[in-house]
Formats: sequence, structure tokens, C-alpha cells
Amino acid sequence: MIKILYNGNCSKSNAALEYLAQNNIPFEIIDIIKDPLSVLEIKTVLKKLGKDVSYIIRATDKLYTDNFVGKHLSDEAWIEVLSKNPSLIQRPILIKGSEAILGRPLENVKSFVENK
Repeated sequence: MIKILYNGNCSKSNAALEYLAQNNIPFEIIDIIKDPLSVLEIKTVLKKLGKDVSYIIRATDKLYTDNFVGKHLSDEAWIEVLSKNPSLIQRPILIKGSEAILGRPLENVKSFVENK
């Protein structure tokens, strides 16, 4: 089953969810706004993505532009920031087993699902 890290206010999250539902692909929704990820969960996601923390930071988010532009934080500090401010996490992120992808653009979702 695919887990989708999701924000209901995000059009890309909604598009990924719609694609999964329309194609009868079993999934579990993890609403990262209502149930923020812990530091350990973020580290696990990053490991599955095979990326460092900068890959999942939403630099276009107002919270980022108002508070974090130009700040040089360690990876550990960023992970802590993301655990307390889940709107700063790129989404959707799809996870299956030991692999994960950032589901934007939607083509990423399609190729991830088709290759599983």
C-alpha cells in the first residue's frame, strides 16, 4: 500500500490523491498538517527519498520567505523546523516500502505507481 504525505490545501496533493483513487490504487493518507511528522519520521522519509533535507523544504511558502530566507541552518535544525512547521514540507510525498518520491509533477506519481 502506498502512503501519501498530504496537505488538503495543496492542489498537487489533491491531484495525486485523485489519480490514486481513479486508478484503484490502495493508499493511506497521512495529513501532515493535522498530524505533523516527528523528527524521526522526517529522517526516515529523507532516507527513503535518498535526498537531503533541502529537497523537501518549500522555499516558496510564506512562512519560509518571512522567517527563513538567508538563514543557514544545519540539516538537524531544518528537520526540527519542519517537524514544528509542516506547511514547509514539499508535498505530496508518496512512500511504498523502502522507497519514496516527491509527487510533483503528477508524472512522478504515475511513474512511481506504474513501476511498483
